[in-house]
Amino acid sequence: MSEITPEVVEAHGLSPEEYERVLHALGREPNLVELGIFSVMWSEHCSYKSSRLHLKKLPTEAPWVICGPGENAGVIDIGDGQAAIFKMESHNHPSYIEPYQGAATGVGGILRDVFTMGARPVANCNALRFGRPDHPKMKHLVQGVVAGIGGYGNCVGVPTVAGETNFHPAYDGNILVNAMTVGVADTDKIFYSAATGVGNPIVYVGSKTGRDGIHGATMASADFGEDSEEKRPTVQVGDPFTEKLLIEACLELMATDAIVAIQDMGAAGLTSSSVEMATNGKAGIRLNMNKVPCREDGMTPYEMMLSESQERMLMVLKPGKEAMAEAIFRKWELDFAIIGEVTDTQHMVLEFDGEVVCDIPLGPLAADAPLYDRPHVSREEYRNWAGIKGLQDAPDTADVGGDLLKLMASPDLASRRWIWEQYDSQVGGDTMQLSGGDAGVVRVHGTGKALAVTTDCTPRYCYADPYEGGKQAIAEAYRNLCAVGAKPLAVTNCLNFANPQRPEIMAQFVGCLEGMGNACRALDFPIVSGNVSLYNESKATGGGSAILPTPAIGGVGLLADYTKMATIGFKAEGEAIYLIGSESWATPDRTRGHLGQSLWLREIHGREEGNAPPVDLTAEKYSGEFIRELIEAGLVSAVHDVSDGGLAVALAEMALAGGFGADVSGHESYAQANWWFGEDQGRYLVTVPDMAAFQQQIAKGTRDADTASSGIRRIGTVTGDSLFGVSLADLREASESFFRDWMES
Repeated sequence: MSEITPEVVEAHGLSPEEYERVLHALGREPNLVELGIFSVMWSEHCSYKSSRLHLKKLPTEAPWVICGPGENAGVIDIGDGQAAIFKMESHNHPSYIEPYQGAATGVGGILRDVFTMGARPVANCNALRFGRPDHPKMKHLVQGVVAGIGGYGNCVGVPTVAGETNFHPAYDGNILVNAMTVGVADTDKIFYSAATGVGNPIVYVGSKTGRDGIHGATMASADFGEDSEEKRPTVQVGDPFTEKLLIEACLELMATDAIVAIQDMGAAGLTSSSVEMATNGKAGIRLNMNKVPCREDGMTPYEMMLSESQERMLMVLKPGKEAMAEAIFRKWELDFAIIGEVTDTQHMVLEFDGEVVCDIPLGPLAADAPLYDRPHVSREEYRNWAGIKGLQDAPDTADVGGDLLKLMASPDLASRRWIWEQYDSQVGGDTMQLSGGDAGVVRVHGTGKALAVTTDCTPRYCYADPYEGGKQAIAEAYRNLCAVGAKPLAVTNCLNFANPQRPEIMAQFVGCLEGMGNACRALDFPIVSGNVSLYNESKATGGGSAILPTPAIGGVGLLADYTKMATIGFKAEGEAIYLIGSESWATPDRTRGHLGQSLWLREIHGREEGNAPPVDLTAEKYSGEFIRELIEAGLVSAVHDVSDGGLAVALAEMALAGGFGADVSGHESYAQANWWFGEDQGRYLVTVPDMAAFQQQIAKGTRDADTASSGIRRIGTVTGDSLFGVSLADLREASESFFRDWMES
């Protein structure tokens, strides 16, 4: 065994103070295997040591929540004895180092989190953030990440139905790749990770263990230096065809009564899966490392425990069920090995070549891992540090159509067709709405129900005002689900931030979570699962470049009747276009026209200035409920939320999706930038085929008619083949040109 020197401790990502805690926990010096296990279990990626103090403040319960944070994924009741199981996770650093495999194994890992709990995966989504398109490495990163997501998801047979992609220089040296999976299970067939039953066999299934991904969790918990290329061996390598076999084998075994507990081997591999299973079951665990299936010769216990080889699972079986389980996994051509047993010692004990090579009490590894209350500056101090001031001299425009053309061709608003056409969105035959709309929609197989899924976050808002940005991320996910007719039920998240040891960055984290929590409470939209990814910054770009605070939100909602689903495209000539939620339900016929932090201000005038738009959570709830009423009653033919780019961009997206133009020229604010490009929150555009029925619904409403009608305004008519004097052909060319020209250059 290697000598444990201060240099070895530092190389394992432990501070001198944390190493003292290791010595105290063991009552002796650790060997290298034990040090490695403490290293990964105490990493930010596994222990949440800088974040879990604040995560506890988030709302996680509702009558329809079956299982909240703490398991592999969140579980919600969707009626008829069925549950939706879902989670979002990051694979940021690996994807920057090796974009194809980093993104592919990110998809593989989140799929395992979901089917581990007994669900058949039915939809994948993603949230991607890249740097400047003209950065010399960025095209390679975009191509690799998109190919990796498509390559894995397509091969494993799960449709990718929704996502978002944004660009900003803050991500030049540290891109973000967040993957989300949604699955469906029977509520009486949900599986958890608590290892129980002294003497019960612990079984390893799936692929063999190799040396890929060793120290992946530790690498993901540190910022980047100039040596990112040297970290390539820490990136896992995926095999989607093996994952498909693993899904089918696990679901087949789950149909029996053989499984006591099950856990996937994700970050920190065999270490985290075994520690979490034993800890959750208040038990102990003993493993014989000689029994671990290895694909490389001479692997040591240190390498086996820290490897993050993909497509592997750990199970606790009922005694006597081993032969049946092995027969299933052998049939699917997967490894199966009994590698240990559950004990009552509350220790992790590892044996190799007849000797004990690790004996660690489980408490210090998990429940008693370090917990830090990182210092953070006040909201006012943060604003001063970030240089955020109100927009003093807002410009105007005399050419709405010209500005709209430029916006539609910009990286953040251009069509993502080049991306989503690489994803198989139809496999399984249940996809009803995919990328390009407000949310992906997937039918619950064999029923009249459907699940709606969306990923949302506006990092520039979160930077300008973390609290309002956190509120807005939740509110936009809520809005996108309502816009397709789904009742929003629950949230998963992926909290991407820079170095938490910087008080300004920690202020971003605390502010965003406070905003998210308040929004979730106001909208009855609890958080049931998630992931924290810190240290997303790079010294390689010079000066310690930090990403924008990016708390990516994955929202899930339910359509009780999928035949009533709404889409964004204009449907017919002559239909009236209405704006719903203009400023708030209490202020008639007005919109603030918030240009601060807007894409129009940035793309047309090169200015990233101003406050983030405020979010009125009461208005959000009223607007969302009213939109769902209109969709349910069949009174609107198209629905689209107003977000990036404001009203003008939302109108253009509806026009391009439906192939019809619009006449909005009669509006008195026609030439005003704040009306057409302001990014006020809580608003929807709808088209109305039957004006009399629409007015009747407004009059009777489920809430006070005066309150409801105050947030509704007609702004135009569906007609022709142009918008703001610009032909749809020119708008479409502008929208399609960015990715086409960039990828051909």
